[in-house]
Amino acid sequence: MPEASVSASLSSARHRLQTALAAAGRPQDAARLLAVSKTKPADMLRQAHDAGQRAFGENYLQEALEKQTRLADLDDIEWHFIGGLQSNKTRDVAEHFDWVHSIDREKIARRLSAQRPAERAPLNVCLQLNVSGETSKEGVDLDALPALAEAILALPNLRLRGLMALPAPSDDPETQRRAFRTVATALETLKTRFPEAPLDTLSMGMSGDLEAAIAEGATLVRLGTAIFGSRPPRSPADA
Repeated sequence: MPEASVSASLSSARHRLQTALAAAGRPQDAARLLAVSKTKPADMLRQAHDAGQRAFGENYLQEALEKQTRLADLDDIEWHFIGGLQSNKTRDVAEHFDWVHSIDREKIARRLSAQRPAERAPLNVCLQLNVSGETSKEGVDLDALPALAEAILALPNLRLRGLMALPAPSDDPETQRRAFRTVATALETLKTRFPEAPLDTLSMGMSGDLEAAIAEGATLVRLGTAIFGSRPPRSPADA
């Protein structure tokens, strides 16, 4: 995609976000875009950065580390790891990312905290909630959420910021909103239980359901193809 196209797509995505915030009666700074840049080359991220984008979400660790090396001169990028996280990846994620959105196990959280470099600020994390109850989806169940949050709040090098969810796809706006409302309600419950925690983040909403997510309180919406264009299929071996 040419540089002008990345800039134009990003401008269109921002306009869509602003329109959704206005429709929901929320301030224009109440939510921001997370540019999901998986499978896209570093040059495209640089183009988005030139157009003012700072937060980028990556799913595949090795690919992300290579981009970080190529973009090392851009020291104001905020790197978000949004993919599934196994134990053998935690050290690199703890060392090279600012946010992790996909925490659903205490074991992974403990490794991230232990491996976070002392000179870096605590790692911002979100708990991934399995809001649709799909057995094929990663994420913690709603009834297990408080115990996991309590365990993570005790870890010195993590900063629990909120929840992330990937509801089952639906074309029905009310079905979309109902799923996101469950996530928002879960966050409010955590805020009541842990009033001292910095719980301010709802990472939810993508290109097909951004408006519903914003209507229910999303603070980070994840847009990929809307900014960078379509992606080629990725083989399991590349993950």
